[in-house]
Amino acid sequence: MQADEVELAVADGIARVTLNRPTQRNALTASMTNALTATWARIAADEAIRAEVLAAAPCGTFCAGMDLKEMAAARAEGTDLLARIADPFQERLRTARQPVVAALNGHFSGAGMLLAMGADIRVGLAGSSAAISEARFGRGTSWAVPLLWMLPQPVLGEMMLTGAPLPVEELWRHSFVNHLEATPEAVLERALALAGQIARNAPLSIRAAKATLAAGMDLGCAGGLSRGATLHRAVYASADAQEGPSAFAEGRVPVWQGR
Repeated sequence: MQADEVELAVADGIARVTLNRPTQRNALTASMTNALTATWARIAADEAIRAEVLAAAPCGTFCAGMDLKEMAAARAEGTDLLARIADPFQERLRTARQPVVAALNGHFSGAGMLLAMGADIRVGLAGSSAAISEARFGRGTSWAVPLLWMLPQPVLGEMMLTGAPLPVEELWRHSFVNHLEATPEAVLERALALAGQIARNAPLSIRAAKATLAAGMDLGCAGGLSRGATLHRAVYASADAQEGPSAFAEGRVPVWQGR
């Protein structure tokens, strides 16, 4: 992997992670995927980072999935490319401590759809498309289960069983994509603005809110409510819980301490 195929830049409490392999439509190699996993760990360890933006070098495609040429070469050597990847289905992204905004500035399929799924908020490019294309190449889609909480089952079933692309406008209609923008530049601008809004909010509240949503998906309504109550105890007892109302009453911007 070239050193710059996964870029990380941090500013104003926002980590911007960029897939940078535009000549191959930002397709992921094994080493590139491992670099992403290492990047998520680095971000999670930095308390100063409040939000993440997952972006890609402009080329008309956010991410074309895994590099099938590398996959074929690995198979010719008698191995599965996924065996070379520490976290092949990017579980570390799905469980990231900081909220993730995906700037989907082009088509996304396969692993590109997986990365989009791992985000909390998604901004799409009008006129682009998405696909879960694994069935067309003899690969698997065990990772797609969380999409049942994000898309209607008939829509997801068609995507998984046909492998055919679906217009991003259709995903927006079903609320998988939060916002649509007309240009790649506007997609990134909107994603950064959303991340900025998140970064300005109380960090303990944001962390608990994100974890509570995940708990609801994993545990169901009753279990999610119980887990959410546990997650929010520290929020209600925090200094920030006092700072927010005080700042409002005094007409000033709150100064969050994260405790």
